Amino acid sequence: MDYLSEGFSTAFRILFSGQEETYSAIFTTLKVSTFSIICTLAAGIPLGFLLGYYNFPGKRTCRAVVDTLLALPTVVVGLLVYAFISRSGPLGGLGLLFSLKGVAIGQFILALPIVISLTASATEQMENTIRLTLMTLGASPSQLAASSLWESRYAVLAASMTAYSRIISEVGVSMMLGGNIKWHTRTITTAIALETGKGQFAEGIALGIVLLGFAFTVNAAVSISRRRASS
Repeated sequence: MDYLSEGFSTAFRILFSGQEETYSAIFTTLKVSTFSIICTLAAGIPLGFLLGYYNFPGKRTCRAVVDTLLALPTVVVGLLVYAFISRSGPLGGLGLLFSLKGVAIGQFILALPIVISLTASATEQMENTIRLTLMTLGASPSQLAASSLWESRYAVLAASMTAYSRIISEVGVSMMLGGNIKWHTRTITTAIALETGKGQFAEGIALGIVLLGFAFTVNAAVSISRRRASS
């Protein structure tokens, strides 16, 4: 117990002292995760709307594939992206390996099925009367999409927060594609793994506290969005 209490005590001192190495990992995590989720939402929300709103041949197969990819392991994503962006891969000349751009690509792939699937579900649950009213008023396809997404905005927001929670806490992609380079690509999760392995238990706890804070904040936002969506 003394070991744990001392570790937590030192962890809070590290956080309040503003240790540069610790906060570098925190800011790197926020930067790459925020960039990744913005790109994911830009692609995932329109694709999710199309999947949920329209009927087309092969829709059930597409939906099954997307739903299956929700459980895609992070290390598998890291392995696949690594094969493409390594020096011997087709995109090796772009210098993406061991960079934040490489990490962002992996996180994008990891989060995209979540946004598509949950946005499609939100669109499917929208009342048919709303769709018919919009079509009767002569709404254009873009107006129809915008109005439909606005009606299901809380559910879409919950999808966004769920995806963000997934990528901010993953470790496989960040470790394999970022390389855990100090001051450059080291994130909270990779720093926790490194510091704990080195026996720096207090620094691992400090970063763990921050990560838990992010997780609780995101989960609270998801809960609020879901309650508003169902009300």
